[in-house]
Amino acid sequence: MTDVRGEQFDALVRRLDERPIDFDGLCAEWDGDGYAFETPDRTHEGLSQAGLHEAAANAEPYVTNWYFWEADVGHEGRHRRAFLRKLEAADERSVPERYDALETGMETEWGQLRITATLGDAGERRYEVRHEDDAGADVDALEAHEDPLDARDIATYDEKERYRPLKTAPTLVNGWVFPALDGRDLTETVDTFYPATIANWNLEREGELDVSHWEETMERQSGIYSVIQTWNRGEGKEHVEWVAESCCDDSQCLKRREWQYDEETELDAPGGDGAFPCREPCSLVVAAARKWTRLEGEESRTYEFELTPSEKEQVEDIIGAVADGRVDDVREADIYEGANRYRTRFLRAKRFDENGNLSGTPTEPEEETDGAGEGGDN
Repeated sequence: MTDVRGEQFDALVRRLDERPIDFDGLCAEWDGDGYAFETPDRTHEGLSQAGLHEAAANAEPYVTNWYFWEADVGHEGRHRRAFLRKLEAADERSVPERYDALETGMETEWGQLRITATLGDAGERRYEVRHEDDAGADVDALEAHEDPLDARDIATYDEKERYRPLKTAPTLVNGWVFPALDGRDLTETVDTFYPATIANWNLEREGELDVSHWEETMERQSGIYSVIQTWNRGEGKEHVEWVAESCCDDSQCLKRREWQYDEETELDAPGGDGAFPCREPCSLVVAAARKWTRLEGEESRTYEFELTPSEKEQVEDIIGAVADGRVDDVREADIYEGANRYRTRFLRAKRFDENGNLSGTPTEPEEETDGAGEGGDN
């Protein structure tokens, strides 16, 4: 149960000496003769300072709530303030409703983070951050952290200790918790896990998100990346569709793509359902597009391979498993799965020559293949 403490009441009086309060259902002012104090449930006028104190004590959620947002959060950093209010649905719920919910904890998913906001004894908020996969885990079973910058180390590598070049990829490791952060440390922690997502979310909410579309972004590329601009000739939009489908799917990135081909031309590829927007093609997309631009510069050729119908479907299964990141989910004992390792090795033994050519067919027509035919390295 919260209570109006001395410093909170003193802050209320100092504020009313300067200007009225109208915040989250609390209205109060000094008119020169007495204090007016109003909540959705009660209205008082002509109060002395002692009467104001009593009225404030009887309406403590409104006063401690005002103090938290005025003194603890403040008005600097509008993105942080908006994000903290989102975590308790401050624009949708009344103060008593929020206090009831905060007593047991209000949860918000942000990418792969699960953020829980709770209420302290004096109306302050505390925030816990953990991986969504650890939602039901006992806090003592997780590795506890206090420093927001610890998130940098946690987010560097995936569960296989591979470097994560894209911080918003759905590959964040679990097993950790930040159990008791204040609002400032919370936003720093979230921004370390997912840089700029809070600011971009709020800019979008305010209608001020500056989106840089594909054409505009590629026009800014220089040096080795300027080659990407050649992709925008002819069937450029089709190429960009392939890029968006490859990189910007929910399975690859937790952002919601808001950039399009250009301001007038939307892409058909889905943009994802993430909580925070992507305002421009990221560096990973640009680097991938540079490589694909060069690959797409090659002329198509016709190759002839001999495959049984099952082998053709197996090749398709292998590509699908790699593209969807399902290779590790294919059990070694499941030889009915096309991407099964032993079944794939059998296909290689049967259809690849000793130089690694499928069906003994060289990539370059002028190449001569030694040992062409069936039966290769297994």
